[in-house]
Amino acid sequence: MSAETSGATAPSATPRSGPSAGTVAATAALAGVESRPGASKPDAILVADDVVRRFGGLTAVKVDHLEVQRNVITALIGPNGAGKTTLFNLVTGFDRPSSGTWTFDGASMSGKPAARTAQAGMVRTFQLTKALARMTVIDNMRLGARDQPGENMIAALVKPLWVKREREITVKADELLVRFKLDHLRDEFAGSLSGGQRKLLEMARALMSDPVMIMLDEPMAGVNPALTQSLLGHIRDLRDQGMTVLFVEHDMHMVRHISDWVVVMAEGRIVAEGPPETVMEDAAVIDAYLGAHHDTDLGDDALLADEVIHNLEHEAEAEEENR
Repeated sequence: MSAETSGATAPSATPRSGPSAGTVAATAALAGVESRPGASKPDAILVADDVVRRFGGLTAVKVDHLEVQRNVITALIGPNGAGKTTLFNLVTGFDRPSSGTWTFDGASMSGKPAARTAQAGMVRTFQLTKALARMTVIDNMRLGARDQPGENMIAALVKPLWVKREREITVKADELLVRFKLDHLRDEFAGSLSGGQRKLLEMARALMSDPVMIMLDEPMAGVNPALTQSLLGHIRDLRDQGMTVLFVEHDMHMVRHISDWVVVMAEGRIVAEGPPETVMEDAAVIDAYLGAHHDTDLGDDALLADEVIHNLEHEAEAEEENR
């Protein structure tokens, strides 16, 4: 289904001055959604059912039902090993499930390869950036565009067949580089960029394909504080243009600050959903991050028996004598 038929607006290189009407309506509609795992959404763009991924005897993902609301920012959170990135890999075609089905924008995407998923409008970034280090920033950007006749081996030999489209792609790429404040690095090798600049480049390159939904895997990982606010602003701009954003993040301050809805995973399952202010107080979320005994008194004899305390004191004394 195209962006035109689904009511979504293709993102432009220049951000809007405020949220689109669709974004405002979608955010307001979430107010009536029940805060529970697998909650139905008024206008879900991504719907997954019974998605399971096993690695040998380990079940990494077991999602019974998940719906992602269109035109809002949804955060996918959970402790390390919860299955967040594996779920990303499954629905974007970078991995195959043991079982399960999912639809994107009303069309079945189960088992489709990554290229087909991207063509449908669901584009992702990676926790470890995938910039091509030995290519320039502008060439990295050009690679992200769709409908390039020069990619055809025969057409590539006839310059008039692709030169006009390449000019259009280059103009769009330059506009996005200005928007992400990377234009001064246009002709530098991508490998010379800092970690934060590579994150910006990957996000900008993803926009070259005019996605309907963008999935960001830990966009703040390894980013210095100077670029954090810039990235936060760009993520909000994506939503305000009418795009759907689903992102994985461990920074709870960021999650609370910019997300409209939060989905929590633990041990491969969805254990909670809801607005950020509600989810952060959920007992299942606290247990997932801090453990079921997070509120237990650490002076309890059950946790530190006399024998354990004696051994710890003895080890400390031995270390002190050896100094």
